[in-house]
Amino acid sequence: MLQRLQKCISEAGVASRRAAEQMISDGRVTVNGVPAELGQKADPEVDEIRIDGRLLPRREQSVYIMLHKPRGYVTTMHDEQGRKTVAELVRSVGVRVYPVGRLDLDSEGLLLMTNDGETANAVMHPSHAVNKVYHVTVSGAPVETAAETMRAMTDLDGEPIAPPEVRVLGEDRLLVTIHEGKNREVRRLCAAAELTVRRLIRVQEGSLKLGDLKRGTWRYLTESEIRTLRREAGKE
Repeated sequence: MLQRLQKCISEAGVASRRAAEQMISDGRVTVNGVPAELGQKADPEVDEIRIDGRLLPRREQSVYIMLHKPRGYVTTMHDEQGRKTVAELVRSVGVRVYPVGRLDLDSEGLLLMTNDGETANAVMHPSHAVNKVYHVTVSGAPVETAAETMRAMTDLDGEPIAPPEVRVLGEDRLLVTIHEGKNREVRRLCAAAELTVRRLIRVQEGSLKLGDLKRGTWRYLTESEIRTLRREAGKE
């Protein structure tokens, strides 16, 4: 498919679009042996694109998975402290995929992972406000009172936030929806409402739901889920 040359270079993982534009302007890029021009289009499946004489690598097929992260795993591909990482749980995917956002060590539930950096960055960008939903088991203040307090919050540790949606599920359980995904936001909201979090499970991100996926296992997203995810992230 014909597309702008800087996009071909960016999607191959070589450089950002801006850096690719500079490469083209500097005369470092050729298409079928001819020096490229800024604004030129090419088909990476058909055309021979080279940078500094080196053939542009073909883009690895994009893979999108949902992992049910258990407690006790850090959301990183390598941990200098030797703790268990989510990378250990997705080795069978066959390609290197990276977490989209984070769940802290003691949190569990839905974690998106992909090798599509462009979509991952879009999902995480605050401007798209992809909602995240958590089941939270708590102790401390009466949950009805705490829920009212949390719903009214527009500031968290001196930082403005969009007020969360909070539904009481039982005497020690809440369903909390946040809109921005700031660092440890749900735990900090609960602490501000005098609640102690006993268990925190992310059950939904955007339109994607954890469902009955077992802890420690993963599955591929369906084509429909991928299209919806990209649309929610402003990519389609």
